Amino acid sequence: MSVKVRGPRQTTSHHQPRTEPYKPMRPEAVFFVALVFFFLPVFIWYGLWSSWEPVGSTVLLLCVGLWGLTGGYLILVSRRIDARPEDDPVAEVADGAGEYGHFSPWSWWPLVIAIGVTLGFLGAAAGWWITGIGFVVGLGGLVGHVLEYNRGPHAH
Repeated sequence: MSVKVRGPRQTTSHHQPRTEPYKPMRPEAVFFVALVFFFLPVFIWYGLWSSWEPVGSTVLLLCVGLWGLTGGYLILVSRRIDARPEDDPVAEVADGAGEYGHFSPWSWWPLVIAIGVTLGFLGAAAGWWITGIGFVVGLGGLVGHVLEYNRGPHAH
């Protein structure tokens, strides 16, 4: 029978002792770092094949850098945080229960922000003056969303 212990596991499903703790965020870090090893040869192959065409080569090199930065960040974060329930292969759904954050249930400000973003992108296609209107609407929605709990019925 397996003993359920949080943190380092004492036994596995085959009753073999296990002393090392689970590595938090390991799948995420492996995913991003593995894509570096995919995009790097693609970058080299594309560069040689196209005589180092500037746009495509630059984009692929940026892909290598961005995936590498994200993977490196996740590796550094995984060293500083405790193991999560999703890092435990025998965890149950109830292990992840608890508070995830505070969300405004009846807030209209995200809709105002979305309208501002929509107007901003519409301005790129229809007319640049619409982008300014979208920026003002989006900024107003952002300020309203941030300050929503500072006044009115939800103030604290």
